[in-house]
Amino acid sequence: MGGRIRRALPASTRNQLWLTGLFLALLALFMMTGARAFLAWPMYESLLSTLPLYGFLALGLTLVVAAGEMDLCFPSTLAVAGFGFALTAIHTGQVWLGVIVAILIGLGIGLCNGFLVAYVGVPSIIATIGTQFFWRGAVMLLSQGLALGLADLGGSPTHSVLAGRLGGFLPMQSLWLIVMALALWLLLNRHPLGDAIRFTGEQADIASRLGINVPAARLGVHTLMGGIAGFAGAIGCMEMGSWWPTQGDGYMLLVFAAVFIGGTSVFGGSGRLYGTLIGIAIVGMIEAGIVSSGLSGFWTRAVHGMVIVVAVSSYAILSGNADERILRLVRWRKR
Repeated sequence: MGGRIRRALPASTRNQLWLTGLFLALLALFMMTGARAFLAWPMYESLLSTLPLYGFLALGLTLVVAAGEMDLCFPSTLAVAGFGFALTAIHTGQVWLGVIVAILIGLGIGLCNGFLVAYVGVPSIIATIGTQFFWRGAVMLLSQGLALGLADLGGSPTHSVLAGRLGGFLPMQSLWLIVMALALWLLLNRHPLGDAIRFTGEQADIASRLGINVPAARLGVHTLMGGIAGFAGAIGCMEMGSWWPTQGDGYMLLVFAAVFIGGTSVFGGSGRLYGTLIGIAIVGMIEAGIVSSGLSGFWTRAVHGMVIVVAVSSYAILSGNADERILRLVRWRKR
């Protein structure tokens, strides 16, 4: 029976079904052990207001990893863009202008990262470690380590649209997360750039011989990641009502965890955006579930680590032969 299911369903579908089952199983477990919290709306409102910040970053990172690259700079990009948002909004009173400035700052940082990787030839993990430290240091110097209050901006129309509460209870950023996921899914699966991203991640040398502009694909994903981090920085400031110099600290491991739990291969060549969304939900639910169950919060990291290892190991078992991915390159070239 198991063999017939494996033959009938492609590896990606099996992976997503397994991940959905894991999510539902964890949800059921936490509902039983922490019913008072998990059966009440306030906990879900809290998750829907905070998890989208991780979700935006994880969706962008999914495309970066699918291209066979890494970006460790996004926490600092988020902080610098948030600083630009805060200064612009405070001095002009225009929240919408602050959002644009934040996105432009993010795009600029991402473009620098992409240029170092695609055209200078610096490995992405090294390039983005360096820029991560540089931009974090720069924003500390510029801000003198001081936070900026943004409480007076809460009543603006832009705030209501991007980080307000629909119907008085549903955080708007959760809806924007879904919009972004759909847009990136169309880009990755229905646009030539998506083909270039995936094939660059699978076999860059072969992709280049088949006419794919590999440097442009690498530049594109890093630039896009920067823009998404800039947007997340602005949303984070609006949600919290302030900007602080350490904004983004602690995001990196959770964002990477969501991407890899979601089924995106660490070796590149595939990006599972649906899986990334479920991965973010699992990451957030684990912490809330552990605390609501009465366990020490120190269990959180241990459980996160266990889930990552189990998920990635399961994907390795369920995935098909790597030769099938090479054949996709050839079939794409013949279209």
